[in-house]
Amino acid sequence: MKKLLIIVVVLLAVILVAVLILFLFTPAPKIITGMAAKRVCSCYYLAGRSPESVMANENNYSFIKYAKVKVDESKKTVTATLLGLGKITAVYREGLGCSIVTKDYPIEKLQATQYRPIDNPTDAPDIFSENDFLEKPVFNKKKLDEVINEAFVSKKKRTRAVVVVKDGQIIGEKYSEGIDKNSLLLGWSMTKSVTNAISGIMVQKGMIDINTPVNIPEWKNDERSKITWNNLMQMSSGLKWNENYFWISDVTKMLNLNGDMYEQAIQSKAETAPDKKFLYSSGTTNIVAGLQRRQFEDINDYWQFPYKELFHKIGMNSAVMEPDASGTFVGSSYCFATARDWAKFGLLYLNDGLWQGERILPEGWAKYTATPASQSEGIYGSFFWLNSGGEYPDVPRDGYGAQGFQGQYTYIIPSENLVVVRLGLNGIGNFDFNDFLSNIIATVR
Repeated sequence: MKKLLIIVVVLLAVILVAVLILFLFTPAPKIITGMAAKRVCSCYYLAGRSPESVMANENNYSFIKYAKVKVDESKKTVTATLLGLGKITAVYREGLGCSIVTKDYPIEKLQATQYRPIDNPTDAPDIFSENDFLEKPVFNKKKLDEVINEAFVSKKKRTRAVVVVKDGQIIGEKYSEGIDKNSLLLGWSMTKSVTNAISGIMVQKGMIDINTPVNIPEWKNDERSKITWNNLMQMSSGLKWNENYFWISDVTKMLNLNGDMYEQAIQSKAETAPDKKFLYSSGTTNIVAGLQRRQFEDINDYWQFPYKELFHKIGMNSAVMEPDASGTFVGSSYCFATARDWAKFGLLYLNDGLWQGERILPEGWAKYTATPASQSEGIYGSFFWLNSGGEYPDVPRDGYGAQGFQGQYTYIIPSENLVVVRLGLNGIGNFDFNDFLSNIIATVR
C-alpha cells in the first residue's frame, strides 16, 4: 500500500511539473487568453452580447473557460489572463471589428488606423421579407418543423440557428434562446468560402488569374515558386501545416499570437510538390487573403471590396469581416453574419453567382468550386467541403458547403434547389449532419 502511495505521489508530481512547464515555458497561456479575448471582444462589440454570455457559450470549453476577461469601454478593448499569466488584449475598431494587440502592432498603432466608410453605400433589398414562408406549402411543413426542432432538443447538440431555403424562399427557421434572425454569429471556417467568393469576384473583374503562380518573393528561389492560386484554394499547395485547434500548433499560434498571419503562413516550407497532397490549412487561406490585399494600393479600397462587391450586392448587409493587426482579412476564420445572411451566401452559389440578374461570380465559378481538389478523395473543392466522396451517405452527392469550427454549416444541394444553414456550438460528434440534412430533404421532395 505504501509503495502504491509513493507511485501515485510521484505521478502527481510529474503531472504538476509538466503543467508548470506547459504554462511557464510555452505559448499555451497566451494562445488560450488570445482565444478568450478575441471572441469576447468580437461578440461584445459586434453582436452586442455580454462578456458573461460569451464565456458561458463560445468560450465554455477546455482551458479557455478558466480565462478571466476585462472590458475597457474607454479604450474599446478586452483583456484576458489565465491564472494571472498570458495577458492578451484585443481591440475593437469601428468598421473593422476586433484584432489582437501584439508587440509589432501596439494598441496606439492599431487605433490610429481607421476604416473609411463607403460613400453612398447601396445595399441590395432583403430578399427574405417578413412573409418568408410559402403561402401554399408544397412540402410537409409539420414534418419539417419536427426535424428542425429535433436539432435543438438535446443540450449536447447546442444548435443556435437553423434556416432552410427552398426555391429561393425560407420554409423553415428556428433559433435558440437569446438568438434571433438579427443575431450576428461567427462563421469560423465558413469564412474560407467567403474568401473563395472574393477570389471569384477578382477573376470576374480581371484582377487575378487563379491558374498562374502567386509570385511571392520569399518563394521565388525554391519549389514553392510553382504554387498557383488554385493550388492554395484547393488546399493542395504542398506546404507543411499543423491544423490542430486543441494544442500549440501552426493554426493556434497564427490566430491568437500573430499580428501578421500572412507573414507567418508564407514561412511554411514545402512538404511536397504542388497538387500532390491534400492538406486542410487555415494558413493557406490566409496566404490567399494576403495576396488579395496586394491587388490594392489603398488599404481602405481593400477593406471596402468585399462589402461593395459581395455583401451589399446580395443583401448580406449584416456581414462583418475582421482583419488581423496588419490589416489583412483573416480569410480563414473571422466573418460574422446573421443566419439569414449566411443563407443568402449559399443562394449565390446555388444560382451560379447570379443575383437578381447581376453576375457577381464568373459563370461556372460554382462548378469550379464544387470540383474535387486533387488528392482530396472527393471531400474538398475550392475552400468548400464536398459530398462527392459520400461523407454524408444519405445526402445527394452534388451537395457542397461552407463549414466551420463548432458546427457552422451553410449547405447547398443543387439537385434539390435547397440551402440549409445550421449554426451552433457543439463539440465534435455531437451533431449528426447526415441525418439532419437527409431528414430535411425527405420533407421537401
